[in-house]
Amino acid sequence: MRSSLICAVALALLSCSGPVIISEDVLESPDKELQMCFALTSNGTPAYNLEYKGQTVIKPSKLGFELCDGTTLKDGFELEGVEFDSKDETWQPVWGEERDIRNNYNEMLVRLVRQDGVRMNIRFRLFNDGLGFRYEFPQDNKLRYFNIKEELTEFAMTGNHTAWWISGDYDTQEYNYSRTPLKGIRAASRATRLSNASATGFSDTGVQTALQLKTADGLYINIHEAAVVNYPTANLLLDDKSLVFRTWLTPDAEGIKGRMQAPCNTPWRTVMVVDDARKVLASKLILNLNEPCALEDVSWIHPVKYMGVWWEMISGKTEWSYTYDLPSVQLGVTDYSALKPHGRHGANNENVRRYIDFAAEGGFDALLIEGWNEGWEDWFGCQKDYVFDFVTPYPDFDLPALNEYAHSKGIRLVMHHETSSSTINYERHIEAAYDLMNQYGYDAVKSGYVGNIIPYGEHHYSQPIINHYLLALKKAAEHHIMVNAHEAVRPTGLCRTWPNLIGNESAMGTEYRGHINPGHTSILPFTRLQGGPMDYTPGIFEQDMSITAPGQHGKMRHTIANQLGLYVTFYSPLQMAADLPDNYERFPDAFQFIKDVAVDWEQSLYLEAEPGEYIVTARKPRLETLNKAAEGVASLADGKKDMLSGAARFVYALPEDATARNLAGARARDVWYVGGVCGEKAHECTLKFDFLNPSLRYEAVLYSDAPDADYESAPQAYTITRSEVTASDSLTVRMARGGGFALSLREL
Repeated sequence: MRSSLICAVALALLSCSGPVIISEDVLESPDKELQMCFALTSNGTPAYNLEYKGQTVIKPSKLGFELCDGTTLKDGFELEGVEFDSKDETWQPVWGEERDIRNNYNEMLVRLVRQDGVRMNIRFRLFNDGLGFRYEFPQDNKLRYFNIKEELTEFAMTGNHTAWWISGDYDTQEYNYSRTPLKGIRAASRATRLSNASATGFSDTGVQTALQLKTADGLYINIHEAAVVNYPTANLLLDDKSLVFRTWLTPDAEGIKGRMQAPCNTPWRTVMVVDDARKVLASKLILNLNEPCALEDVSWIHPVKYMGVWWEMISGKTEWSYTYDLPSVQLGVTDYSALKPHGRHGANNENVRRYIDFAAEGGFDALLIEGWNEGWEDWFGCQKDYVFDFVTPYPDFDLPALNEYAHSKGIRLVMHHETSSSTINYERHIEAAYDLMNQYGYDAVKSGYVGNIIPYGEHHYSQPIINHYLLALKKAAEHHIMVNAHEAVRPTGLCRTWPNLIGNESAMGTEYRGHINPGHTSILPFTRLQGGPMDYTPGIFEQDMSITAPGQHGKMRHTIANQLGLYVTFYSPLQMAADLPDNYERFPDAFQFIKDVAVDWEQSLYLEAEPGEYIVTARKPRLETLNKAAEGVASLADGKKDMLSGAARFVYALPEDATARNLAGARARDVWYVGGVCGEKAHECTLKFDFLNPSLRYEAVLYSDAPDADYESAPQAYTITRSEVTASDSLTVRMARGGGFALSLREL
C-alpha cells in the first residue's frame, strides 16, 4: 500500500521547513475512509498522521523514546523495510455485548534500524473506526536490556476540541469527569480532584485515558491504549499551547518508566475516529487489539448477577470490623474469640443468611460478603505489610455452614480479598486463599487494593504492579476462579485474553454516594468502559444516606429510573443489585426489572448517545448464558436447588417459584431490554422498535421517571406502564434531570 503521492504528514513537515522526508508510506482502513501516513525524515525521525475522509484528525506526530542511559530513540533511524498485511475474521467472546465480533484491519509493519545496531519496529493496524500502533523490539538488536526514561509518542490535535477527561494520576481513576476545551484543562484540573486513599497527580495538564474528544465539526476522537502487559499504564500530558499530547508513563519506585528485555513490545496506542457518538459505544477496537483467549477450557466462566453485604458497610449502617478492643492486630497472635464484639459487624451469620434468602427469592446468582475475615480493625491508612491472611474468618462468620446454606438455595458466595494494597502479602497468601475458595465452592473473588502500594514507593499503575494484577489473574485461572478487581489498573481489553477477568472498578462508582455528578454515568461508557466492563454497583433506590444509615449524611444525585437504566447502558457480566434488601422491599415493582434483566448479550444496539448528556441502549440476551446458569444452579449442593435466575424466568415466561428443571420443554420468548440514562439536563427520546421481529407482538413494560421526577426534588418518583407494541411502533420517553428509564420487551 505504498503511496505514489507525498502523504499529508510529509507535506506538513515540509511546509514547516522541517527535515526532508526520505520515506513515506500510507495505510488505508478497509473501508478507505481512514488514512494513516508514516514518514521518516532525513535525520531519521519517525512520525505519523491520521486523516478521516480527507480531513486531518492527528497532525504530524513524532514517535520514539528516551532511555535512562542517555540513549535517544527519536532520530538516526533508517528504513529497513515495510511489510503490509490484512485480516478479516469473526470471533466469539466467552461473554460480551455481542455474540460475534468482527476483527477487520489493514496492517503496516515498519522496520527501522540505526547504524549503531539499534532496531525498533512500529506496527500499525488501521480499522474502520480507528488506529492502533505499538513499538516492537526484535531479538536481533543492540538493545537487549534497557530502561525507559520517557516514551515520546505524540498525538497532535488539530484544534481546541471539547474534551471529557479526568486528571492524570499514577494511582487512581476515581474522579468525576470534566468537560472543557483542551485549553481549559489547566485551569480546571486541581478543582476536579477528590481526596482518595491513594492519589498521585503529576501535572495540571495531565489527563488519563480513555480520553473522549469532539471536534467543532462533529468528529468523535477517543485516545486510549490496549493490551497493557509488562509495561506501565500511560497518561497523556498536554502542551496546551501547541495542543500536542505526549504519552506520560507511570514510573516505578526508582523513577524508571519501563524495564525492557528484547524481544518485547509496548501496549497498543489507539486513536478511535468516528462521526457518530453511538459508534464510539459500539467500537470493539480495544478488544480486537488484544490477544485471543489464552484458556483452553472456559466452561467454568459465567456471567453473574449478584447482591452483597457491602452497601450497609459503605453507608455506615454496619462495619467491616468485629471489635473495638484492638488498637492493632497481629494475625496469628490475636485471639478474637476472647474479645468483645462491638455488635456492628455486618458479616455475621444471621445477617448473611437473611441476604442469602433475599437473593435466592429474587433469582440472583451470587452474594458477595465483605468483612468476613480477621484483620479489619486496623487495616486502613497504616500501610501495613501483613494485613490479612485471606483464610481466617471472624468468630461470628461460620464459613462452612453459610456456604452450605447458600448452595442449598442455589446461591454461590463471592469471596472478598482486600489486600490493603500490600501486593507482596497477597502473593504470599494467594495460593492458600484460592485453595480455600476451591474447597468451599467459591468461583469468584472481589479483590481490593485500597491505599498506597507495598512494595513501598510503587504505584497502582507502575510496571511491577501491572505484573502483579496479571499474576493474580493467571493464578485465579489455574484455580477456575473469576476475578473482579477494585482499585486496580483500568482495563485495556485483557478480558479477551483472560475472560475470567469479569469485572473491574477503576473509576468513581456508587460508593462515592453524593459526590457523583449527574452526568457521570453518561460519560463512563465513552471512556472507562472502552477497555472492559465496570463493577459500578448500580441499583441504589434510596438516595438519602440518613435513611439507609441513620446518623449518616449525603444524598445521591440520580432517580430510581436512572438506576434501572444502568443495567442496560452499562455493560458488565458481573452486575450487582447494590442496595439493601430493606430498600428494595419498599419498591418491589421497580425491583422487578433488576430481577428480570439479563447480564450477557447476543446483540447490542446504541439508539441515542452524546457524552455527558444521554445514552439509550437496546440489548438482546444470550440464551446460552441463561441455560448455563441454570445448569450451574443444579450443580450446587448435590443437585438441590430452589430457584431459577430472574432473567431465565422472564425470557422463558416462567413463574416466580420456577426451578431449573422447569426449563425442560420451555420455549424462550423473543426478548429485548432497553435502557436510558441522562445527565444534568432532562432529555426526551423517541424509541423506534424497528429492531424487533416484524412478525411478532410484544408486551412492553416501561419503568420511567414520573412527570415530577428530579434527582434533587423527587428522585423516587417513577411510573410503570404496560402496553403492546410491534416493530412498526414507536414510543416517546422523557428522562428527568439525573434520570433515565428501563424497558422490557417480551414476545406475547
